[in-house]
Amino acid sequence: MCGVNKLLRLLWVMVKARFRAPLKPTDVGTVRFRVLPVDLDVLGHMNNGVYLSLMDLGRMDLMVRAGVWKELSRRGYYPVVVSSTITYRRSLDPWQRFELESRIVGLDDVAGYVEQRFVRHGEICARAVIKARFLKKSGGIVPIPELAELFGLDPADHPLPAWLAEWGGNAALPSRRDPAPSVWE
Repeated sequence: MCGVNKLLRLLWVMVKARFRAPLKPTDVGTVRFRVLPVDLDVLGHMNNGVYLSLMDLGRMDLMVRAGVWKELSRRGYYPVVVSSTITYRRSLDPWQRFELESRIVGLDDVAGYVEQRFVRHGEICARAVIKARFLKKSGGIVPIPELAELFGLDPADHPLPAWLAEWGGNAALPSRRDPAPSVWE
């Protein structure tokens, strides 16, 4: 997705979120988009990378409307995606309107998990899950208990579905302090 286009969409989502109904962090946040010509791949449908870029905007909308973005920024905390997986079911074509739905689905000891769906006419076109951590600009990772308190979540009330916990563990790479040589088997 073109950098200017992404920046304009981010600004639009951030401004619009301030005037939309507030959400609880566990609510489903919905943002409406339209497939633009800059979103297309050579086959004429929305490029797979654009889905991931738009997902960032859906999570921003959710954090702003849940009232936590301002406090995260004040504390110098910012989210980073650790892992993601997406499954495509139906293409999104030029000029089509669609909704991006985002919802926190659970927490583990080190990260939060968000499910996001691209929906057109009530049908899921693509579904993704991301695993995210929050980092401190001063260095280090924000502990889940602190994050859960900030979001008003009780980790015991938001356990991960078994398949998601397994995926999170299987998709993990070694810590950046540990070696991770690129050796193909």
